Amino acid sequence: MRAVWICVLGLLSGCAMTVPVAVISGNGDVMRGSSTASLSGGSFSVTGRLRGKETTCSGSYDALSSSPTISMPVLCSDGRKGIVIATRDPSGVSGSGRVRLTDGTEGDFIFGQAAASF
Repeated sequence: MRAVWICVLGLLSGCAMTVPVAVISGNGDVMRGSSTASLSGGSFSVTGRLRGKETTCSGSYDALSSSPTISMPVLCSDGRKGIVIATRDPSGVSGSGRVRLTDGTEGDFIFGQAAASF
């Protein structure tokens, strides 16, 4: 949350913040990427092997929302869709949640400092 307000205060400077993202599927596949929050909104994108195939999944969210829980629609390059529900920690720039795709694929969604180690 603090990071959002820092960006709001930096309105004239075009503030944007990018953090690492990792998605770990139930079978151990890891997708890596980043999430960027700015005054115009937030977005994330991850790429990696998912069920043996190179795939990119991305989505967007309301970066200015003060809610600790955010939901993000997901669209993958192979046509699959889904949703991420994640909870931000008090800093607002790290957290975790779950991603569920319409074909039943599920995984952990981690962003911020914890995702940097994946």
